[in-house]
Amino acid sequence: MRRGIVLAIMALPLFFCRVTAQTDIPNGWHLLDYAKDSFYGISLNKAYTFLKDKHKVPKPVIVAVLDSGVDTTHEDLKNILWTNTKEIPGNGIDDDGNGYVDDIHGWNFLGGKDGRDLTKSSDERSRVYHRFKERFTGPSFDSTSLNPDEKEMYATWKKAANELNFSTDEQVELLFVEVTAKAIKRHDKVLRKEMGTEEYTCETLEKFIPTTKIAREAKFGYITCMKMIGVDPDEKNTNTIADLDEYVEGKKTAFESKDSPPVDYRSEIIKDNYYDLSDRFYGNNDVMGPIAGAKHGTHVCGLIGAQRNNGIGIDGVADDVKIMMLRIVPDGDEYDKDVALAIRYAVDNGAKVINMSFGKSFSPEKRWVDSAVKYAEIHDVLIVHASGNESADLDIKENYPNAWLKQWNTNATNFITVGASSDPKISGSITADFSNYGKQNVDVFAPGVRMYSTFPGGNQYGNLKGTSMSAPVVTGLAALIRSYYPDLSAVQVKKIIEESAIKPDASIPNMKPGSKTEEIPFNLLSRSGGIINAYNAIMDADTVKATTAVKEPVKTNQAASAKTATTKTKQ
Repeated sequence: MRRGIVLAIMALPLFFCRVTAQTDIPNGWHLLDYAKDSFYGISLNKAYTFLKDKHKVPKPVIVAVLDSGVDTTHEDLKNILWTNTKEIPGNGIDDDGNGYVDDIHGWNFLGGKDGRDLTKSSDERSRVYHRFKERFTGPSFDSTSLNPDEKEMYATWKKAANELNFSTDEQVELLFVEVTAKAIKRHDKVLRKEMGTEEYTCETLEKFIPTTKIAREAKFGYITCMKMIGVDPDEKNTNTIADLDEYVEGKKTAFESKDSPPVDYRSEIIKDNYYDLSDRFYGNNDVMGPIAGAKHGTHVCGLIGAQRNNGIGIDGVADDVKIMMLRIVPDGDEYDKDVALAIRYAVDNGAKVINMSFGKSFSPEKRWVDSAVKYAEIHDVLIVHASGNESADLDIKENYPNAWLKQWNTNATNFITVGASSDPKISGSITADFSNYGKQNVDVFAPGVRMYSTFPGGNQYGNLKGTSMSAPVVTGLAALIRSYYPDLSAVQVKKIIEESAIKPDASIPNMKPGSKTEEIPFNLLSRSGGIINAYNAIMDADTVKATTAVKEPVKTNQAASAKTATTKTKQ
């Protein structure tokens, strides 16, 4: 599920009356060096200086981004897109014989053969509940007669049923958000008329001098609401209102989901047999999708590899990448089948790093995803996953996809889970207050607050926050290492990134995610205990001797999975 500017709303009471000064925060602060610039960035320029001094020459690296879509026309992205040279664009023929027609820059697993796109889906929790409701509530149901697999599914169903009993606090929170959204819209209507513009930010509004009483009241009210919900000062009014509407609609749908089965948009548009993994040649080649939906994916792509040193926009982390977009993230929870097939597509088409900035709390077809992760592991492909934005301890709370491969009874060695860091000058703490964490199940942290990157629709740029933004920073670093040190394996790159992470100054107060009063040592929030550092990682990579990845057959307990596991696209 995508996460945008409304992250703050997820813990709204904690943000009430919170005013955080974010003036003079440079765009691209996450690339800076703490010793030189006093920001807990990743020291990227020092890394490139080191590479230049070593006379290192990069090799192109394909990075697959599993996300909501990408603006393929963006000035900072169009030159770094992966192109399938074995396809002839627009001829309607599967030239390379891989089953995907005209897959020029990747594939849209949320598309229909008729060109339509799936933009909205329900949450996985309600899908699980209604899928098994009749089976587990019928008069003849006997829980004692279930086999082990059925018992596991029954436990999952009970969990989903319990979580659909929304608390009074959650309902009050939604009411508060609705009231706040209505107030923002009311103030916005006045301000657009008074300012003579349809778009503005809090920064531009601060400079605006109203000439009427109603405009003065609207200015004060709008800015107050923005601070209450933690919106960045340079976020456009149109984006804020759109995201608020999306949040409110999603919450209302969730509250109604126990009584009403979710609308199956997938069967209407995609028309695949979802429960048959071998039915995999669905979708279309529209990797952008709707412009509004492509905001998240476009932002992620820019952080990874927006064209460097071209004198426009921003610089991504990696300087010689080719972005392969695999559209699998709708407005709502993604589908396990799409995730699994997208990972396999990425591996089969040469990706060396996969970015997955999404997550959910239920994964009924996890075995499909696990098999795909294992497939990537034996083909030496690194997977980078965002930890999530619920301020939760992932050593306790489940979040999917994850590194645990149940079928193999082990963790994947090619899987990095990323938390979001901040900077005291931005938020008063090293840790982003929304970030998930876990001493066992989160590997490393990376900047994820006030992240400036590419937006779709007319070469735009803007800020977003979330672990969705932290993961691509790690992905960019992984791609940078694999570009300049191509002989290093995915496992080695993961180890380098984790072991080279910097430990922030322990004397700086660090708040536990989700709390405004409880401090916690930063090194207790992840396995590495640190924030990624490109300079340290590149220096370490320069000293590591390459090893050969050990390969083994893909094991699965699903016939369809086995069929897919042994089928490789022709490329």
